[in-house]
Amino acid sequence: MTAFDDTVHVYLDHLYGPRATEVQRRLNQRLAHFCPASEPQLSIEQQGQRAPSWSEKDQWLITYGDSIVDDPAPPLAVLDDFLQARLGERISGVHVLPFFPWSSDDGFSVIHYREVNPDLGDWQHIQTLARHYDLMADLVLNHVSRESLWFVDYLSGSLPGRDYFIEVDPDTDVSAVVRPRSSPLLVPISTRRGTSYLWATFSEDQLDLNFENPDVLLEFVGILLFYLEQGTRIVRLDAVAFLWKRLGTNCIHLPETHTVVRLLRAIVDHVAPGTLLITETNVPHHENISYFGLDRLADGPPDEAHMIYQFTLPPLLLHTLTRGETHTLQGWLASLPPLPDHCTYLNFTASHDGIGVRPLEGLLPDHERDALLELMHRFGGFVSMRSNPDGSDTPYEINITWFEAMQGTRKGPDPWQIARFLCSQAIMLSLQGIPALYIHTLTGTLNDVEGVERSGRLRSINRRRWQRRELDLLLDSTATPTHDVFNALSRLLDCRRREPCFHPNAAQRVLTSDPSLLAIERGPLANGRRLLALYNVTEVPLSFDQLGDDVQHALSSVPWQDLNARSSGQATDPLPPYAVRWLVHGP
Repeated sequence: MTAFDDTVHVYLDHLYGPRATEVQRRLNQRLAHFCPASEPQLSIEQQGQRAPSWSEKDQWLITYGDSIVDDPAPPLAVLDDFLQARLGERISGVHVLPFFPWSSDDGFSVIHYREVNPDLGDWQHIQTLARHYDLMADLVLNHVSRESLWFVDYLSGSLPGRDYFIEVDPDTDVSAVVRPRSSPLLVPISTRRGTSYLWATFSEDQLDLNFENPDVLLEFVGILLFYLEQGTRIVRLDAVAFLWKRLGTNCIHLPETHTVVRLLRAIVDHVAPGTLLITETNVPHHENISYFGLDRLADGPPDEAHMIYQFTLPPLLLHTLTRGETHTLQGWLASLPPLPDHCTYLNFTASHDGIGVRPLEGLLPDHERDALLELMHRFGGFVSMRSNPDGSDTPYEINITWFEAMQGTRKGPDPWQIARFLCSQAIMLSLQGIPALYIHTLTGTLNDVEGVERSGRLRSINRRRWQRRELDLLLDSTATPTHDVFNALSRLLDCRRREPCFHPNAAQRVLTSDPSLLAIERGPLANGRRLLALYNVTEVPLSFDQLGDDVQHALSSVPWQDLNARSSGQATDPLPPYAVRWLVHGP
């Protein structure tokens, strides 16, 4: 047996005990039929030894397959054309949100995992995108649509779907289960055998799958391999924290869930080195980073996700720029432990979901969180709730576009919306990790209140569907916020991808500064080059004397060059409101 086989057997033994050997035999059969999309398999000695490859040129876009439409062209073809024409090499990867046939939740209630939604295009369109950019695809493995064939099997008592779901006695105490929603956890289902109650973490249309049944695990290994064959390079494990259930526990982050992630990591490292696995776990930071594999007892490098979403960043950045102080953000950034080898963060400010507030737990007191929620309501946003074990509801996420969230401060709307917005994006782009921009951040999209009214879902506020002609007109005009935002972000992306200090592995340090300023040092690199990023998070100019001793010393000790060719002056010049200054020193 190879080292890979030994590792897999340990994982399967943890999950399935005496059944592990048989499950491993079936798993190996699936792996034997895998045909990589491009890269040939490495030798056994090379397998698992290749480090993930990323650089400062890695900058990703998050989008739905039909975020931009231009009938009668397939939306996936429209997306590819738009990216080629408007962004080119400014982005290196694209996360196309679930592009499969679906029944609800804008794609995250999957009906057929191996099909492309015909309203979007077909697998050739996906493969074309994958040739132009690193493609991220969702593995929606926690739950499935009620319209899936697996659920049809369940209703009729037929294999394989008959045993794919989790039946629970309705009288069972499930109050300890951590919930991301306020809907009932157990959903009544009428079958030929009578009424049963199935586990549904997210909605009655999204029924959780039973990973205690190894057939379910093997099914998803096959789906994962199929996605890799279509050209997927980054695999997003959707809602993975809730994967394994055990009554009497909180059913989140269970040891078996971590073992499943380790198994999937071992598989992609074995059959498709260079593939990146990213976990989507919208929870407080100390829970989130456990998906690097840092909670295990065994020695050796991290063995779970290559990347995790930096979920604390969006709400904390929102607090910082609407409050006009960096104290909490500075403290949190300074507390981040060094990244494990071959691991990094995915940094973002907005996505297809809302801005999660759970990651603020332990960082902001409730009254500060509530003040932020009230402000976002004043700016046209909504707040989604989740259920607690005691039956109460608490805020789960803010539903608003990021551009609208930046329209003012605690004092109310002001003229600094675009400058504040761009400052937020520059901060995100400069942090250690790989940055990802949501399509509606890139276009400075306004709240889609009509979309909420049409769908009845709060998240629709940030899921507008652009008509290509309308978007092109706004982008080509010189008098629209869309034009200003898109072009300013394009310049930042151009600047960032040329600067080696923005490599995801480059060290990061927060300099102590005035609360109105955020100062971040990246590097030094092996050749001594380093970068100093300065951000004024207020509408009041900051003079050199106000920056703090650490920043003053850094600015005065060596000559600096401003990366932004559009600016002029000295590094010690005052910082205008919401100013962004990227300064470099060295070869």
